[in-house]
Amino acid sequence: MSGIKVLQTAQEQLKQVSEKLGIDEGLCKVIALPKRQLRVNFPIIFDNGELEVFEGYRVQHNSCRGPTKGGIRFHPDVDMEETTALAMWMTWKCAVANIPYGGAKGSVKVDTKRFSKRELEKITRRFTNEISILIGEREDIPAPDVGTNAQVMSWIMDTASMQKGYTVPGIVTGKPIALGGSEGRVEATGRGVIVAAEEAAKEKNISLHGAKVVVQGFGNVGGVAAKLAQDHGATVVGVSDARGGVYNPKGLDIYDLYYKYAGRDGGIQNYKDAEKVTNSELLELDCDILIPAALSNQIDENNADRIKAKMIVEGANGPTTPSADRILNDKGVLIVPDILANSGGVVVSYFEWVQDLAHFFWEENEVNNKLSRIMKQSLAGVVHMMHEHKCDMRTAALMIAVHRVAEATKLRGIFP
Repeated sequence: MSGIKVLQTAQEQLKQVSEKLGIDEGLCKVIALPKRQLRVNFPIIFDNGELEVFEGYRVQHNSCRGPTKGGIRFHPDVDMEETTALAMWMTWKCAVANIPYGGAKGSVKVDTKRFSKRELEKITRRFTNEISILIGEREDIPAPDVGTNAQVMSWIMDTASMQKGYTVPGIVTGKPIALGGSEGRVEATGRGVIVAAEEAAKEKNISLHGAKVVVQGFGNVGGVAAKLAQDHGATVVGVSDARGGVYNPKGLDIYDLYYKYAGRDGGIQNYKDAEKVTNSELLELDCDILIPAALSNQIDENNADRIKAKMIVEGANGPTTPSADRILNDKGVLIVPDILANSGGVVVSYFEWVQDLAHFFWEENEVNNKLSRIMKQSLAGVVHMMHEHKCDMRTAALMIAVHRVAEATKLRGIFP
Protein backbone atom coordinates (compact mmCIF):
# COMPACT_ATOMS: atom_id res chain seq x y z
CA MET A 1 0.00 0.00 0.00
CA SER A 2 1.35 3.41 -0.92
CA GLY A 3 2.15 5.68 1.99
CA ILE A 4 1.80 8.60 -0.41
CA LYS A 5 -1.81 7.59 -1.10
CA VAL A 6 -2.56 7.40 2.65
CA LEU A 7 -0.99 10.83 3.20
CA GLN A 8 -3.02 12.27 0.30
CA THR A 9 -6.17 10.90 1.97
CA ALA A 10 -5.29 12.59 5.27
CA GLN A 11 -4.45 15.88 3.55
CA GLU A 12 -7.60 15.84 1.41
CA GLN A 13 -9.73 15.30 4.53
CA LEU A 14 -8.08 18.26 6.29
CA LYS A 15 -8.47 20.54 3.27
CA GLN A 16 -12.20 19.86 2.98
CA VAL A 17 -12.84 20.41 6.68
CA SER A 18 -10.69 23.56 6.89
CA GLU A 19 -12.76 25.10 4.10
CA LYS A 20 -15.99 24.25 5.96
CA LEU A 21 -14.64 25.79 9.16
CA GLY A 22 -13.35 28.88 7.36
CA ILE A 23 -9.81 28.46 8.73
CA ASP A 24 -7.47 30.97 7.09
CA GLU A 25 -4.76 29.69 4.76
CA GLY A 26 -1.82 30.47 7.05
CA LEU A 27 -3.29 28.68 10.06
CA CYS A 28 -4.27 25.75 7.83
CA LYS A 29 -0.62 25.40 6.77
CA VAL A 30 0.47 25.28 10.42
CA ILE A 31 -1.86 22.42 11.32
CA ALA A 32 -1.42 20.58 8.01
CA LEU A 33 2.34 20.12 8.27
CA PRO A 34 4.14 17.90 10.82
CA LYS A 35 6.13 19.68 13.52
CA ARG A 36 9.04 17.24 13.27
CA GLN A 37 10.03 14.30 11.05
CA LEU A 38 13.00 12.15 12.00
CA ARG A 39 14.42 9.49 9.66
CA VAL A 40 17.06 7.15 11.11
CA ASN A 41 19.26 4.36 9.74
CA PHE A 42 20.82 1.98 12.22
CA PRO A 43 22.85 -1.27 12.06
CA ILE A 44 22.06 -4.54 13.85
CA ILE A 45 24.24 -7.64 14.18
CA PHE A 46 22.09 -10.77 13.92
CA ASP A 47 22.43 -13.98 15.93
CA ASN A 48 24.46 -15.54 13.07
CA GLY A 49 26.93 -12.63 13.01
CA GLU A 50 25.55 -10.98 9.86
CA LEU A 51 24.96 -7.22 9.83
CA GLU A 52 21.97 -5.36 8.36
CA VAL A 53 20.91 -1.71 8.35
CA PHE A 54 17.30 -0.77 9.16
CA GLU A 55 15.35 2.39 8.38
CA GLY A 56 12.99 3.94 10.90
CA TYR A 57 10.89 7.08 11.43
CA ARG A 58 9.34 9.17 14.19
CA VAL A 59 6.93 11.94 13.25
CA GLN A 60 5.44 14.49 15.64
CA HIS A 61 2.50 16.14 13.93
CA ASN A 62 1.22 18.70 16.42
CA SER A 63 1.87 19.51 20.10
CA CYS A 64 -0.38 22.54 20.67
CA ARG A 65 -2.75 20.61 22.96
CA GLY A 66 -0.10 18.63 24.86
CA PRO A 67 2.68 16.07 24.48
CA THR A 68 2.58 14.07 21.27
CA LYS A 69 1.28 10.50 21.43
CA GLY A 70 1.32 7.65 18.95
CA GLY A 71 2.21 4.05 18.29
CA ILE A 72 5.32 2.44 16.85
CA ARG A 73 4.73 0.16 13.86
CA PHE A 74 7.05 -2.64 12.72
CA HIS A 75 6.17 -3.55 9.12
CA PRO A 76 8.15 -4.09 5.89
CA ASP A 77 6.04 -1.61 3.89
CA VAL A 78 6.15 1.45 6.17
CA ASP A 79 7.55 4.74 4.90
CA MET A 80 7.74 8.37 5.93
CA GLU A 81 4.52 9.33 4.11
CA GLU A 82 2.39 6.68 5.82
CA THR A 83 3.94 7.50 9.20
CA THR A 84 3.18 11.19 8.70
CA ALA A 85 -0.46 10.47 7.78
CA LEU A 86 -0.89 8.27 10.85
CA ALA A 87 0.62 11.00 13.06
CA MET A 88 -1.89 13.51 11.66
CA TRP A 89 -4.80 11.14 12.33
CA MET A 90 -3.52 10.71 15.89
CA THR A 91 -3.77 14.48 16.37
CA TRP A 92 -7.42 14.42 15.30
CA LYS A 93 -8.13 11.29 17.33
CA CYS A 94 -6.83 12.87 20.55
CA ALA A 95 -8.72 16.09 19.83
CA VAL A 96 -12.04 14.32 19.16
CA ALA A 97 -11.72 12.48 22.48
CA ASN A 98 -10.67 15.80 24.04
CA ILE A 99 -7.60 14.38 25.77
CA PRO A 100 -4.54 16.65 26.15
CA TYR A 101 -2.28 15.13 23.53
CA GLY A 102 -1.09 15.90 20.03
CA GLY A 103 -0.42 13.21 17.42
CA ALA A 104 2.75 11.30 16.64
CA LYS A 105 3.71 8.02 14.99
CA GLY A 106 6.82 5.89 14.67
CA SER A 107 7.77 2.98 12.44
CA VAL A 108 10.60 0.66 11.45
CA LYS A 109 10.80 -0.98 8.04
CA VAL A 110 11.11 -4.59 9.23
CA ASP A 111 9.42 -7.96 8.71
CA THR A 112 9.16 -9.24 12.28
CA LYS A 113 8.57 -12.82 11.09
CA ARG A 114 12.17 -13.02 9.84
CA PHE A 115 13.87 -12.45 13.18
CA SER A 116 14.33 -14.09 16.57
CA LYS A 117 13.07 -12.51 19.77
CA ARG A 118 16.61 -11.47 20.68
CA GLU A 119 17.09 -9.84 17.25
CA LEU A 120 13.79 -7.96 17.61
CA GLU A 121 14.94 -6.76 21.02
CA LYS A 122 18.16 -5.43 19.47
CA ILE A 123 16.17 -3.65 16.71
CA THR A 124 13.83 -2.13 19.30
CA ARG A 125 16.55 -0.96 21.66
CA ARG A 126 18.70 0.55 18.91
CA PHE A 127 15.70 2.31 17.33
CA THR A 128 14.75 3.65 20.78
CA ASN A 129 18.27 5.01 21.16
CA GLU A 130 18.06 6.72 17.75
CA ILE A 131 14.74 8.46 18.49
CA SER A 132 15.61 9.26 22.13
CA ILE A 133 16.20 12.89 21.12
CA LEU A 134 12.41 13.16 20.60
CA ILE A 135 10.62 10.85 23.04
CA GLY A 136 9.99 11.51 26.71
CA GLU A 137 7.18 11.18 29.26
CA ARG A 138 6.46 14.93 28.96
CA GLU A 139 7.38 15.26 25.27
CA ASP A 140 6.37 12.29 23.10
CA ILE A 141 4.95 9.00 24.36
CA PRO A 142 5.03 5.89 22.08
CA ALA A 143 2.62 2.95 22.27
CA PRO A 144 2.10 -0.41 20.49
CA ASP A 145 0.87 -0.56 16.89
CA VAL A 146 0.99 -3.08 14.04
CA GLY A 147 3.89 -5.51 14.63
CA THR A 148 4.63 -4.35 18.18
CA ASN A 149 3.24 -5.31 21.58
CA ALA A 150 3.66 -4.98 25.34
CA GLN A 151 7.04 -6.72 25.22
CA VAL A 152 8.36 -4.19 22.71
CA MET A 153 7.10 -1.38 24.95
CA SER A 154 8.97 -2.98 27.87
CA TRP A 155 12.23 -2.87 25.90
CA ILE A 156 11.63 0.76 24.94
CA MET A 157 10.94 1.73 28.56
CA ASP A 158 13.99 -0.11 29.82
CA THR A 159 16.28 1.43 27.18
CA ALA A 160 15.03 4.94 27.99
CA SER A 161 15.38 4.23 31.71
CA MET A 162 18.99 3.09 31.27
CA GLN A 163 19.74 6.38 29.52
CA LYS A 164 18.07 8.43 32.26
CA GLY A 165 19.54 6.49 35.16
CA TYR A 166 16.14 5.88 36.74
CA THR A 167 12.87 4.17 35.78
CA VAL A 168 10.57 6.23 33.55
CA PRO A 169 7.36 4.17 33.15
CA GLY A 170 5.47 7.13 31.63
CA ILE A 171 7.65 7.21 28.52
CA VAL A 172 5.50 4.53 26.83
CA THR A 173 2.00 3.12 27.22
CA GLY A 174 0.70 -0.34 26.41
CA LYS A 175 3.20 -1.86 28.86
CA PRO A 176 2.64 -5.05 30.89
CA ILE A 177 0.79 -4.51 34.18
CA ALA A 178 3.94 -5.47 36.10
CA LEU A 179 5.83 -2.50 34.61
CA GLY A 180 3.20 0.18 35.13
CA GLY A 181 0.71 -0.77 32.46
CA SER A 182 -3.00 -0.11 32.91
CA GLU A 183 -5.75 -2.62 33.48
CA GLY A 184 -7.95 -2.77 30.40
CA ARG A 185 -5.35 -1.36 27.99
CA VAL A 186 -5.02 -4.48 25.81
CA GLU A 187 -8.77 -4.62 25.13
CA ALA A 188 -9.28 -0.85 25.02
CA THR A 189 -9.36 -0.24 21.24
CA GLY A 190 -11.69 -3.15 20.54
CA ARG A 191 -13.88 -2.20 23.50
CA GLY A 192 -14.10 1.37 22.25
CA VAL A 193 -15.12 0.15 18.79
CA ILE A 194 -18.06 -1.73 20.28
CA VAL A 195 -19.13 1.20 22.50
CA ALA A 196 -19.06 3.39 19.38
CA ALA A 197 -20.95 0.79 17.35
CA GLU A 198 -23.66 0.37 19.98
CA GLU A 199 -24.19 4.14 20.33
CA ALA A 200 -24.00 4.96 16.62
CA ALA A 201 -26.37 2.11 15.72
CA LYS A 202 -29.17 4.12 17.31
CA GLU A 203 -28.85 6.55 14.39
CA LYS A 204 -29.84 3.70 12.04
CA ASN A 205 -32.46 2.25 14.42
CA ILE A 206 -30.30 -0.85 14.79
CA SER A 207 -29.79 -2.70 18.06
CA LEU A 208 -26.40 -4.34 18.52
CA HIS A 209 -28.26 -7.19 20.18
CA GLY A 210 -29.30 -9.42 17.27
CA ALA A 211 -27.39 -7.44 14.63
CA LYS A 212 -25.33 -9.28 12.02
CA VAL A 213 -21.68 -8.23 12.33
CA VAL A 214 -18.65 -8.81 10.08
CA VAL A 215 -15.10 -8.11 11.30
CA GLN A 216 -12.10 -7.83 8.98
CA GLY A 217 -8.95 -8.41 11.02
CA PHE A 218 -8.89 -10.80 13.96
CA GLY A 219 -5.97 -9.41 15.93
CA ASN A 220 -5.98 -7.30 19.07
CA VAL A 221 -8.61 -4.85 17.80
CA GLY A 222 -10.83 -7.05 15.62
CA GLY A 223 -10.62 -10.10 17.85
CA VAL A 224 -11.63 -8.18 20.97
CA ALA A 225 -14.37 -6.32 19.06
CA ALA A 226 -15.77 -9.61 17.75
CA LYS A 227 -15.82 -11.16 21.24
CA LEU A 228 -17.49 -8.12 22.79
CA ALA A 229 -20.02 -7.92 19.94
CA GLN A 230 -20.98 -11.53 20.64
CA ASP A 231 -21.17 -10.76 24.38
CA HIS A 232 -23.63 -7.94 23.55
CA GLY A 233 -25.88 -10.37 21.70
CA ALA A 234 -24.74 -9.69 18.13
CA THR A 235 -24.44 -12.50 15.59
CA VAL A 236 -20.92 -12.36 14.21
CA VAL A 237 -21.29 -13.98 10.77
CA GLY A 238 -17.81 -13.36 9.32
CA VAL A 239 -14.24 -12.70 10.48
CA SER A 240 -10.85 -12.74 8.76
CA ASP A 241 -7.14 -12.61 9.41
CA ALA A 242 -4.21 -12.04 7.04
CA ARG A 243 -4.76 -15.45 5.35
CA GLY A 244 -8.46 -14.99 4.65
CA GLY A 245 -11.83 -15.27 6.31
CA VAL A 246 -14.64 -17.58 7.41
CA TYR A 247 -18.37 -17.01 7.06
CA ASN A 248 -21.47 -18.59 8.51
CA PRO A 249 -24.80 -16.72 8.08
CA LYS A 250 -26.08 -18.41 11.27
CA GLY A 251 -23.16 -17.06 13.28
CA LEU A 252 -19.65 -18.09 14.33
CA ASP A 253 -18.43 -19.20 17.75
CA ILE A 254 -16.04 -16.30 18.29
CA TYR A 255 -14.53 -17.58 21.52
CA ASP A 256 -13.78 -20.92 19.86
CA LEU A 257 -12.14 -19.13 16.91
CA TYR A 258 -10.19 -16.75 19.12
CA TYR A 259 -8.76 -19.24 21.60
CA LYS A 260 -8.41 -22.40 19.48
CA TYR A 261 -7.57 -21.15 15.98
CA ALA A 262 -6.31 -17.55 15.90
CA GLY A 263 -2.53 -17.25 15.87
CA ARG A 264 -1.96 -20.97 15.27
CA ASP A 265 -0.75 -22.80 12.15
CA GLY A 266 -3.42 -22.45 9.51
CA GLY A 267 -5.24 -19.84 11.59
CA ILE A 268 -8.99 -19.36 11.56
CA GLN A 269 -9.30 -20.95 8.11
CA ASN A 270 -9.03 -24.33 9.85
CA TYR A 271 -12.39 -23.65 11.50
CA LYS A 272 -14.75 -26.28 10.11
CA ASP A 273 -18.23 -24.92 10.76
CA ALA A 274 -17.96 -22.12 8.18
CA GLU A 275 -17.40 -21.26 4.54
CA LYS A 276 -14.00 -19.87 3.53
CA VAL A 277 -13.98 -16.40 1.97
CA THR A 278 -11.24 -14.01 0.87
CA ASN A 279 -10.65 -10.72 2.68
CA SER A 280 -12.20 -8.81 -0.21
CA GLU A 281 -15.25 -11.11 -0.28
CA LEU A 282 -15.64 -10.70 3.48
CA LEU A 283 -16.11 -6.94 3.13
CA GLU A 284 -19.03 -7.51 0.76
CA LEU A 285 -20.95 -9.97 2.96
CA ASP A 286 -24.57 -9.26 3.89
CA CYS A 287 -24.55 -7.73 7.39
CA ASP A 288 -25.81 -4.84 9.52
CA ILE A 289 -22.45 -3.69 10.87
CA LEU A 290 -19.06 -4.02 9.15
CA ILE A 291 -15.93 -3.48 11.25
CA PRO A 292 -12.78 -3.14 9.11
CA ALA A 293 -10.02 -3.65 11.69
CA ALA A 294 -7.08 -4.60 9.47
CA LEU A 295 -5.10 -2.16 7.30
CA SER A 296 -5.67 1.12 5.45
CA ASN A 297 -7.45 1.56 2.09
CA GLN A 298 -9.45 -1.68 2.25
CA ILE A 299 -12.66 -0.06 1.02
CA ASP A 300 -12.19 2.02 -2.13
CA GLU A 301 -14.04 3.09 -5.28
CA ASN A 302 -13.70 -0.44 -6.70
CA ASN A 303 -15.68 -2.25 -4.00
CA ALA A 304 -17.65 0.46 -2.16
CA ASP A 305 -20.77 -0.03 -4.28
CA ARG A 306 -20.83 -3.74 -3.35
CA ILE A 307 -20.75 -3.12 0.41
CA LYS A 308 -24.04 -4.37 1.88
CA ALA A 309 -23.57 -3.21 5.49
CA LYS A 310 -25.89 -0.52 6.87
CA MET A 311 -23.10 0.81 9.06
CA ILE A 312 -19.28 0.73 8.99
CA VAL A 313 -17.32 1.16 12.23
CA GLU A 314 -13.64 1.73 11.45
CA GLY A 315 -11.43 -0.29 13.80
CA ALA A 316 -8.38 0.26 11.55
CA ASN A 317 -6.73 3.56 10.63
CA GLY A 318 -7.84 4.87 7.23
CA PRO A 319 -9.63 1.74 5.94
CA THR A 320 -11.97 3.79 3.71
CA THR A 321 -10.72 6.07 0.93
CA PRO A 322 -12.36 9.48 0.25
CA SER A 323 -13.82 8.23 -3.05
CA ALA A 324 -15.37 5.25 -1.23
CA ASP A 325 -16.71 7.62 1.42
CA ARG A 326 -18.65 9.52 -1.22
CA ILE A 327 -20.15 6.34 -2.72
CA LEU A 328 -21.13 4.92 0.67
CA ASN A 329 -22.60 8.20 1.91
CA ASP A 330 -24.73 8.39 -1.25
CA LYS A 331 -25.98 4.88 -0.46
CA GLY A 332 -26.95 5.95 3.06
CA VAL A 333 -24.29 3.88 4.83
CA LEU A 334 -23.36 5.38 8.20
CA ILE A 335 -19.56 5.42 8.65
CA VAL A 336 -18.22 5.81 12.18
CA PRO A 337 -14.74 7.17 11.37
CA ASP A 338 -11.47 5.80 12.67
CA ILE A 339 -10.54 8.92 14.64
CA LEU A 340 -13.67 8.32 16.73
CA ALA A 341 -14.32 4.58 16.55
CA ASN A 342 -10.82 3.32 17.38
CA SER A 343 -9.84 6.04 19.85
CA GLY A 344 -10.34 3.72 22.83
CA GLY A 345 -6.68 2.70 22.67
CA VAL A 346 -5.32 6.22 23.02
CA VAL A 347 -7.90 7.08 25.67
CA VAL A 348 -6.74 4.22 27.91
CA SER A 349 -3.13 5.01 26.98
CA TYR A 350 -3.85 8.44 28.43
CA PHE A 351 -5.23 6.76 31.56
CA GLU A 352 -2.06 4.65 31.78
CA TRP A 353 0.16 7.73 31.43
CA VAL A 354 -1.79 9.59 34.15
CA GLN A 355 -1.49 6.58 36.46
CA ASP A 356 2.27 6.30 35.78
CA LEU A 357 2.87 9.98 36.52
CA ALA A 358 0.82 9.75 39.72
CA HIS A 359 2.18 6.30 40.71
CA PHE A 360 -1.40 5.38 41.58
CA PHE A 361 -3.35 2.74 39.66
CA TRP A 362 -7.01 2.07 38.99
CA GLU A 363 -9.04 -1.13 38.92
CA GLU A 364 -10.19 -2.50 35.55
CA ASN A 365 -13.87 -1.67 36.02
CA GLU A 366 -12.91 1.97 36.73
CA VAL A 367 -10.81 2.09 33.55
CA ASN A 368 -13.60 0.55 31.46
CA ASN A 369 -16.25 2.86 32.90
CA LYS A 370 -14.13 5.96 32.24
CA LEU A 371 -13.42 4.74 28.70
CA SER A 372 -17.10 4.12 28.00
CA ARG A 373 -18.04 7.56 29.30
CA ILE A 374 -15.49 9.37 27.12
CA MET A 375 -16.42 7.35 24.02
CA LYS A 376 -20.12 8.12 24.52
CA GLN A 377 -19.45 11.83 25.11
CA SER A 378 -17.25 12.00 22.01
CA LEU A 379 -19.81 10.23 19.85
CA ALA A 380 -22.66 12.39 21.14
CA GLY A 381 -20.71 15.52 20.20
CA VAL A 382 -20.00 14.18 16.72
CA VAL A 383 -23.64 13.18 16.16
CA HIS A 384 -24.75 16.67 17.23
CA MET A 385 -22.27 18.26 14.80
CA MET A 386 -23.39 15.87 12.03
CA HIS A 387 -27.04 16.89 12.39
CA GLU A 388 -26.26 20.59 12.88
CA HIS A 389 -24.18 20.80 9.69
CA LYS A 390 -26.06 18.10 7.75
CA CYS A 391 -22.83 16.28 6.95
CA ASP A 392 -21.44 12.78 7.29
CA MET A 393 -19.96 11.56 10.57
CA ARG A 394 -16.33 11.68 9.39
CA THR A 395 -16.65 15.32 8.41
CA ALA A 396 -18.34 16.09 11.75
CA ALA A 397 -15.59 14.37 13.75
CA LEU A 398 -12.87 16.13 11.77
CA MET A 399 -14.61 19.49 12.20
CA ILE A 400 -14.56 19.07 15.98
CA ALA A 401 -10.93 17.89 15.99
CA VAL A 402 -9.55 20.49 13.59
CA HIS A 403 -11.44 23.30 15.35
CA ARG A 404 -9.96 22.29 18.72
CA VAL A 405 -6.41 22.14 17.33
CA ALA A 406 -6.81 25.42 15.44
CA GLU A 407 -8.27 27.13 18.52
CA ALA A 408 -5.36 25.92 20.70
CA THR A 409 -2.89 27.18 18.08
CA LYS A 410 -4.48 30.62 17.96
CA LEU A 411 -4.70 30.90 21.76
CA ARG A 412 -1.02 29.97 22.19
CA GLY A 413 0.07 32.32 19.42
CA ILE A 414 3.02 31.93 17.05
CA PHE A 415 6.47 31.97 18.67
CA PRO A 416 8.35 34.34 18.65
